[in-house]
Amino acid sequence: MATLLAVAGAAISIAAPPRNGGSNAREPSSFGWTGSLSQGGLIRGTAPAGTVSLTLDGHPVSLAGDAFVIGFDRDAGPVATLVATRADGSVGMQRLDVAPRAWRIERLDTLPRFPAPDPVFAKLRPPELAQIAAARAMVTDAQGWRQTFAWPAEGRISGLFGAQRIYRGEPGAYHGGVDVAVPAGTPVRAPADGVVILAADHPFTLEGNLLMIDHGLGLNSAFLHLSRIDVRPGDHVRQGQVIGAVGMTGRATGPHLHWGLRWNDARLDPLLVTGPMPLK
Repeated sequence: MATLLAVAGAAISIAAPPRNGGSNAREPSSFGWTGSLSQGGLIRGTAPAGTVSLTLDGHPVSLAGDAFVIGFDRDAGPVATLVATRADGSVGMQRLDVAPRAWRIERLDTLPRFPAPDPVFAKLRPPELAQIAAARAMVTDAQGWRQTFAWPAEGRISGLFGAQRIYRGEPGAYHGGVDVAVPAGTPVRAPADGVVILAADHPFTLEGNLLMIDHGLGLNSAFLHLSRIDVRPGDHVRQGQVIGAVGMTGRATGPHLHWGLRWNDARLDPLLVTGPMPLK
């Protein structure tokens, strides 16, 4: 069902989430988009005709012609501003009202936020984070951002995006993806076309066997705890292609797939991007 939002003084229908692509009816001098204009959501849009550069709250947004994608972090503020600069130097602005969401909170009053210092973890973790950051900095020719995303594995959702634990009154990190509880060995499929930007050659301390795929325009997926990885860095993958298998490597209490989505630095909710898990 569409949601009516007041944007720049006009009521615009925003589909949430998008299922069939498309864009809002618009004039050549205006913006159009579809998607979920909310915390953790993603929109696919079209900039005014002749736009040569686009920013969101002052940060550059990649363009493919006049098309773009924009994601909103779990903690995104209530208002964001798009600014399009045209070839003739004229500027167009668009206010975006980002809908807030309620997040699941789990209170653990008997546990500290951090466990006892682990010297092995302290040694191994920095190079792992450096590999992840280097992968996310890559720019590829992937076009998966244009597609309607599909679930990489189908099953019971055992962990929701955005859920946060409070340790003795101190907030911990929120859950940055969606967990799908399925048996070990279950095939993991590419949710959209993309280019492999990281295929760990050994299990990481937290993520285990980690696979990352770039979908283009700053949008990328991460698949954690895999039992195996079937692709290599630089491979072009197609939507639905088997890229690995579910496992419980790294810090995992049971076999499941953790799927994380990001647009640049913004963590996104796969449920908003892909839609509900299909019923079996």
